[in-house]
This record gives sequence, C-alpha cells and structure tokens, in this order.
Amino acid sequence: MPSSYSTSFSLEKIATGEQSGTWGTTSNHNWDIVDRLTAYAAVALSGTTHTLTVREASPESGTENLQDGMYRVIKFTGALGAANTVTIAPNTTKAFFIIINATTDSGSSGPYSVILSQGSGANVTIANGKSSVVYCDGAGAGAAVTDALNDLQIGDDLSLASDSSVIKMGADDDITVTHVADVGLKLKQAGATGDDSPFILTLQTGELDIAGDDVLGKIAFQAPDEATGTDAILVAAAIQARSEGDFSSSSNATSIDFMTGSSEAAATKMSLKSDGTLNLNDNILQRANLLDYGEVTNAIGATGGGAQDIDLTLGNNVVATVDTSTNTFTFSNPTASDELCGFTLFLTDGGSQTVNWPAAVDWAGATAPTLTTSGLDILVFTTTDGGTIWHGMVASADSS
Repeated sequence: MPSSYSTSFSLEKIATGEQSGTWGTTSNHNWDIVDRLTAYAAVALSGTTHTLTVREASPESGTENLQDGMYRVIKFTGALGAANTVTIAPNTTKAFFIIINATTDSGSSGPYSVILSQGSGANVTIANGKSSVVYCDGAGAGAAVTDALNDLQIGDDLSLASDSSVIKMGADDDITVTHVADVGLKLKQAGATGDDSPFILTLQTGELDIAGDDVLGKIAFQAPDEATGTDAILVAAAIQARSEGDFSSSSNATSIDFMTGSSEAAATKMSLKSDGTLNLNDNILQRANLLDYGEVTNAIGATGGGAQDIDLTLGNNVVATVDTSTNTFTFSNPTASDELCGFTLFLTDGGSQTVNWPAAVDWAGATAPTLTTSGLDILVFTTTDGGTIWHGMVASADSS
C-alpha cells in the first residue's frame, strides 16, 4: 500500500508494512519539513510575480519534498521595479506566515509592495519595509489570504520599546503619533501637505440623550505620583465642554469651562458660553489691556411709576425714563464687598415726577440733586462695600 501525505505540508505517512529498512530515511525527510515549520528563510523576488510553494502537487515517496513555503517566517528580498504578486501554492494548503517585505527599489519610483494571493479570494498587500502575520484558507480556486492582525485584540499592556517609535494610521500612513523621548507625544496629520490641512482631535461622547450640564469631553491635568499625597494628587486643572441645556435638532449650545484647583480638585473658574459670553465667576482679570470694548446696557425704558429695581447682573449702563407717578429706585446684585462696583444711569425726565433713591445712597452735601423735568441727566453710582453705601454723583445735568 503506497504512502499518503498530509494536506498542507506533504508530510509522508508510511503505510503499514511499507518501506522496510528505509522508513528512517522517510522519517528524516519529515523531520526536515518540521524543522522548516519553525524556521526563517530569505526569499529573493524579481519581476512582478513569484510562486511560493508550500507543498508539491504530487509528493514522491522517499524524497525530501522540501519547499520555501514551508518556512513560517519569510523575508522577501530582491530589487523590484514594480509591485510583486506572490502566489501561495497549492491553493488547497492551509498555512500561516510571518512575512517581511525587505525588497529594494531597482529604479527610482519605488519602493514597492508585495501582494500575497492564493486564489480568487482576498489578497493581502504588505508595503515595503513592513511586516505582517497572514494565513491562507486553502479553499481551492476561491482561496483567500487574510491579515491575521486585522482587528487585533491585546489582552494587557502594549509596549513600544524604542525611543521615537511611531504609530501610523490610515492606508497611506496619513496620521502619525510619535514618541518624543522623555517629553511626550507628537500628533501629526502627515498625509495632506496643502494649505489648511490641520490635525484634528475630536473628543466624542457615546451618550444618546444630552441634557443640561452633561460633560461632552474633558482634558484633565494631574500629578498622581506626587509623594505628599492628599490635595497634591487631585486633578489640578481641566478643560471641559459642558452642555447648556437639552440638545435637540436645532440646538447644541455648549460652554467651555476652564477649571483650576488650589487646595481642591479643579473647579470651574471661568466659562466661555455658546453666545460668546466670557464669565469669570467674580474672579480677577489681571494685567489686561482693553481695546474697543463696551458695557452691557440695561434698557429699562419707561419706569411706569412705583418701585423700579436696577439689577447690575443685567448691565452696568442703565437707561430709563421717568413717567406717570412717583418712582422709587432700588439697586441689587452689586459685586462683593472688597470690590469697586458701579453703574451709570441715563435718566430722562427725572424731574417730571418724584424720584426716591435708596437710603444707602450718599450724595455730595448729603442732598440729592434736582433732576431735569424734560431732558437727560447722567448719574454715576459707586460702592466699595457690596452696596452698604452707594456714592451718587451727577456726571452731567440736563445733558444736551
């Protein structure tokens, strides 16, 4: 009874009672094949095609049957003038390979890729200077080659053990993350070199229903290894995007919060709102040069008599017209007692009716001014103690 052979690597299986006195030679041939299954070889390529034979189509008894495709690690070498398609034969062999494309450029238009094929199914392209782990399914005429590292899952830590190591992403390596020794990382958009080709980093939330004050993304800064512990290891600063309300098909209003800590986890100290309003949360704006600025106007309009509050959260420039009957002003929401706070009141026809001022207002000579019956008076009020005492003065009487 003749020998049979394994499907993928043609290991000879001696039939019972066969090869008396020569079975040792056959076994040695088989061990030579096994030896290649754990070994490496360099295979030179030329032209545009090459056949990598794993198993002879018709193995012969008592012969070595050794092939380059039996090696598990194969480095392709040689000078190429175009991409080279390597066909893994036969198309019924099921095998895996670690492939290294170490070919060089025979001209000046390369270097070139190596394309691995087995049948009419999928191929794998390995760019010059790259390596990959691939496997063939041995499905006959429709056989495919697959990159085994597609959608790679790593169960634990991943270490890139060289300085200046680079992670490249994209079919043409257009996005790179580069290690800078003892410094950090560089992120680069390397594919497009024309004008207006920035690197864009987008932080995305997976939430399906954004409500008010939901944080969409956040960058935090921390020194977790600080030896003194306690406050020292809390998040010291952060920048976050926070929704201002429920998102809808017509609204994605969002604020940017700037957060810092002193003896605390970082908290919001300044916010930039979706309408452009910069809220300093009563914190100090220091060493600022202001150019082309304005103050928000609280346009009260006709007071209508009775009580009229001037709320400083609505603006420090106030415009009002006295009409109808006695008008009593109140002032609310000045800044804290250790700060100078003031507002300017453009008051029209103040003398047409009786105007009462808060008892906390001190006037020059302890006497409130006489207001213009038909015309404009400009009044200024300041406080340095949170509104306990307001100092009132006339900037311009009957201004015209």
